[in-house]
Amino acid sequence: MPPAASQPPTRSRTILLIALAPVYITLLLYFVHPNASDLKLSALSYLKQLSKVTAPIVSTFIKPISTSSTTPTMSPVQIIPRRSEARGHADHGWLKTFHTFSFAMYHEGDHDSYGCLRVINEDRVAAKNGFGTHSHREFEIFSYVVDGELEHKDSMGNTEILKRGDLQLTSAGTGISHSEKTPQNATKPVHFLQIWSVPSIPRLQPKYFTRHFSDAEKKDKFVRIVAPIDAEGVHKDQREGEGPAPVQSPLTLYATLLSPGKKLSIQMEGKKGYAHVVMTSGYNEGKGSGASVKVADKEVLREGDGAYLAQETGTEVVVENTGDRVAEVLLFDLA
Repeated sequence: MPPAASQPPTRSRTILLIALAPVYITLLLYFVHPNASDLKLSALSYLKQLSKVTAPIVSTFIKPISTSSTTPTMSPVQIIPRRSEARGHADHGWLKTFHTFSFAMYHEGDHDSYGCLRVINEDRVAAKNGFGTHSHREFEIFSYVVDGELEHKDSMGNTEILKRGDLQLTSAGTGISHSEKTPQNATKPVHFLQIWSVPSIPRLQPKYFTRHFSDAEKKDKFVRIVAPIDAEGVHKDQREGEGPAPVQSPLTLYATLLSPGKKLSIQMEGKKGYAHVVMTSGYNEGKGSGASVKVADKEVLREGDGAYLAQETGTEVVVENTGDRVAEVLLFDLA
């Protein structure tokens, strides 16, 4: 979502119109008096003389309008921040949630989706509560567990409890039903991100995958945790295994735990991206606080903040921890 191109200066347009005013008047006389031959000839003669006088003025102001003033200065990475407090938010007691994109009762036309990315919900579910059995189809749905435990059950027979560092991905395809709750013996809430993307191919057979990525793996490194099903290093037939979870969307997701003063760079394969700083310091309905990072040497993001990115294929995106604590960052590379 790069900024729109700048408009030509108003002053230049005004002076240009003034310079051309005699031309408009002469043409008006020419056409309004079709029977006045003398006036017609005089008008034509005057127009020829006038063109010699106005040409230098016109050319002076056309040059800046047609070249430098309409050509925006393009940065390698264009960024539009998505502040934490501007996200959709709901507190249902058992569920406290933030919506980056339109979801449920929250509708925001400027934030419906980005590329194939459709949902980023940052959820906190109270102990012994959760989402009862419900159905999905035609979405790739993955959960990234930040803290606590999340119990998953689905109509494909999968049952397991996910913990910090775990990632589960459900390719809903033609349709599945599942529930996601905190376990019955849970004593604290679960904090996780629920992410949906649109598949490239419809009516797929539903599948389920889990992967685990430790804090040590993610420390000061970008770890590829989700990648397109045909990408190198993706084991698409392994329900559990090494490497990124396979997704049926043109989306690669990286995760890092970035230490203060450290910076990382990643070469983007797609022309779109999205960065999100996980709200690890605690639930906060106000402006982002806690850890902070600078993206592409431009925008400083705090916990809960995100940013839309637009860049050319092959552009390096740099993320630097500018704060006083570890920042947990998710970076989406979108075709």
